[in-house]
Amino acid sequence: MTNTPQIGGWKATVAVSMSNYIEAGSIIALATSLTLWQEYFGFSNLVVGLVAALSANAFGAAVGAMIGGPLGDRYGRKFIYTYDLILYMIGTALVIFAVAPWMLIVGVILTGIAVGAGVPVAWTYIAEEAPSAQRARHVGTAQFAWSLAPALVFLLATVVVPLGLLGSRLVFAHLFVIAFITWWIRRRLSESHTWKKSNEARLLEEASGVKRRNYRELLTNATNLKALLFLVGVYALWNLVAGQMGIFMPRVYESSGVESSAEQNLLQVLLWTLTVLATYFGFMKYGDRIDRRLLYGIGAVLGLAAWVLLVFVHVTMPVLILFAALWGISAGIGAQAFYALWAAEMFATRYRASAQGVLFFVARIVVGLLSYWFPTLLAEHGVPFVGAIMIGALVAAMLIGVIWAPDTQGKSLEQIEQERYGEPAKQPVEQTTA
Repeated sequence: MTNTPQIGGWKATVAVSMSNYIEAGSIIALATSLTLWQEYFGFSNLVVGLVAALSANAFGAAVGAMIGGPLGDRYGRKFIYTYDLILYMIGTALVIFAVAPWMLIVGVILTGIAVGAGVPVAWTYIAEEAPSAQRARHVGTAQFAWSLAPALVFLLATVVVPLGLLGSRLVFAHLFVIAFITWWIRRRLSESHTWKKSNEARLLEEASGVKRRNYRELLTNATNLKALLFLVGVYALWNLVAGQMGIFMPRVYESSGVESSAEQNLLQVLLWTLTVLATYFGFMKYGDRIDRRLLYGIGAVLGLAAWVLLVFVHVTMPVLILFAALWGISAGIGAQAFYALWAAEMFATRYRASAQGVLFFVARIVVGLLSYWFPTLLAEHGVPFVGAIMIGALVAAMLIGVIWAPDTQGKSLEQIEQERYGEPAKQPVEQTTA
């Protein structure tokens, strides 16, 4: 036991939000170094795609989400924070000192599993601890951190370009330091009060012989299935695009004629800086105040416009700057911020983190499948071909989110749960035998 004073409120929100900084930072650190690793180890484009697919951007995070979600529901949100960053630091250290392909690949996988376990539980914890009237503002803090990391990492990567692969190792080293500081601060986190109340009820049920299976309940309840399908449509389809952009956007810029690594990174700095600003002045300011369907729709249209511009207009530097601006603003008020909010609101407390684990798993698997082939498709068919895939996914995500957005604004999680499930939430159970 420790007598260290616990933290809560906004301090806890910020500490938990750092999961998103670390996740996005890992993706961008790999994105800015993939070409250098490819040259260092002599990888083919398919191997580059495999490394990207196994990373925090895709399969690694997917596996972590399926592990972390149910553990977070069973043992508590804080339980995940005791171990996830330790695994992350081990993985990051392997990448920093990688002198053989296996060190890079294992390091990338471990960091992916760690952030996959931490991020869905982070969104869950923040939403559970936030005041009902400020839930979007608090959840938006995680989106803010997720946006800030790429802006800073791309800027740092630009500064260290002259150092080559050593510069990339230094970028990963900064993530290691931030992970350690975050882990140290998180030891003072209090457990989610919402989870503690739900867990007390679960313990009483188990004492009376009731056995619950979270994934079975999650996937057989009609209310849950509708929410899962809606959120897969909103997040997995949008993330199919954002995932490729996060890891491969420098290559897209290169295919569009921007050969300078510094210019590629500066375009991304612009994009992500605008995402940071849009998150704060858009989603965090207005997500609790104006119609969420409208705000989501504005973000979706801007993101779609960015890719239409890239595919159908003759590409020049001004066009690329406009593309970065449109997507940057879109990402700040778009699908990921709303997904993090809606995923916490639309499920009962007893399997809220498990649901997010499933959703995160599906989204990252979809990204991983395309990531494996994306470098080859881009090299062989160019930006218009891959852009058509991006546009199709964005149109579908826009329609699904605008048409079926839930009415949860300003309501407590308990009120939403009662409206969606009844009071109390009735789920199938199994009786154990003596």
